[in-house]
Amino acid sequence: MWNRSFMVNRPTGHRVEDFPLMFGARTRNDAERPSVIRVLPLPVFQYVQPLYPIRPDWEIHKAISTTAQEKCYNPYDPTLAFVDADDDLDFLCEGFQSRRALMSCGHAVTPMSLTNWCRRLLDEGKCQFVCGQSGCNIEWSFAEVCKMALLTPEEKEYFEKAMASNAARGSTKLCPKCKSSVVRKNPSNLRVRCTVCPTKKRRYYTFCWQCLRDWKGPAPRSDSCGNDGCTNESLKTLRNCPDMYLWSVKCPSIRACPTCGILLQHDNISCKNVHCPRCQVPFCFVCLKLANPWSTTCSYIACSVAAPRQTSIPVWQKK
Repeated sequence: MWNRSFMVNRPTGHRVEDFPLMFGARTRNDAERPSVIRVLPLPVFQYVQPLYPIRPDWEIHKAISTTAQEKCYNPYDPTLAFVDADDDLDFLCEGFQSRRALMSCGHAVTPMSLTNWCRRLLDEGKCQFVCGQSGCNIEWSFAEVCKMALLTPEEKEYFEKAMASNAARGSTKLCPKCKSSVVRKNPSNLRVRCTVCPTKKRRYYTFCWQCLRDWKGPAPRSDSCGNDGCTNESLKTLRNCPDMYLWSVKCPSIRACPTCGILLQHDNISCKNVHCPRCQVPFCFVCLKLANPWSTTCSYIACSVAAPRQTSIPVWQKK
């Protein structure tokens, strides 16, 4: 029977979650040993640790939630627009005592209601901060959230980690300058621009999707920008990883998922069929063909010759 158990490579100090339970896998005996694969962090997201948490860092979340006292605006702050109105983000009717101030979208908030709303967005996997009022789709910059929510250093660190982790799961990255989420529209062009932080010359800020530094050199480019050391580490890993044998079939020990492109490493023990933890699409680690998750057999005859080493990273085409 197809199995979907795997392990995630986490930094020291992080607990390895019980993924078989998370994905609804049933208990199996030793004869049906589950495939165990290790998720390799994409080098382009190497600042994300861990890359795929089950949820944001709950230890930090708990510490913030249980120890933080109510934050209130300075009533003499001239940079805030105070109003005598209801708290538009106090959805639980907690009645925060701080004065109300207007966000850029025109809705009134308090530091606590804004913090709670933005944390909720992060816990839902979002990496963009959008107003929670019905019919308002205005996106707030991270700088505005930091200011209006009066984020503490601990809260800011938690937000940045959660934003980066959520962005790593999708097709977005965080602007290295303002921390706003940016979507790359052209998968073959490494040069992207952030529309949130224009430069002093009123030009949009551009950076490299691969090395996350200021863009340097001509564009468009699909291999690297003009910065020193801007290389595709994922391709380098695929090119230099050692070989392994899966039931006498020689193949690379690291593969890029043929659907979403995340790097996976097999444990060199179990079934050749693996289940990608990112896109949830099963595939054969040997021939890279999509696998049938309902198959009751795991035959190696059909792919006795392994697919060659991958020379490109598949781009996830979400439907």
